Amino acid sequence: MKSVVKNILVIIAGVVVGSIVNMSLVNVGYSVVPLPEGADVSTMESLQESMKLFTPVNFLFPFLAHALGTLVAAFIAARFTGSHHMSFALGIGVFFLMGGIAAVIMFGGPLWFKVVDLLVAYIPMSYLGAILADKTRPSAS
Repeated sequence: MKSVVKNILVIIAGVVVGSIVNMSLVNVGYSVVPLPEGADVSTMESLQESMKLFTPVNFLFPFLAHALGTLVAAFIAARFTGSHHMSFALGIGVFFLMGGIAAVIMFGGPLWFKVVDLLVAYIPMSYLGAILADKTRPSAS
């Protein structure tokens, strides 16, 4: 029972830390890549309207936020759970993918971004997180 509780706590920690990474990168992104003239992201409605003003570079930080948030969360899950490391990491990827699908439905955006974001930022990043975690785990010799 102890390992089940540990795994649950690790999954929660991974989701929380991954979400913090995601939101931090989105917020920093506006400083690094300024919004287009006339864009307003203060409400969901204004963000949806402003999407048509965005250039491809404006989608860089949202993509990085989604990819790196998922990568970090999956790494934490795979590195610190007691067993089934890949399964937990991919489960995190599916969880974040569901959030990505919800974001695509709510916010929209160009088709190319939706496709790249949903196909690259979640499941592949969770797989990579598990691989990286496996490389940092001490070998059982």
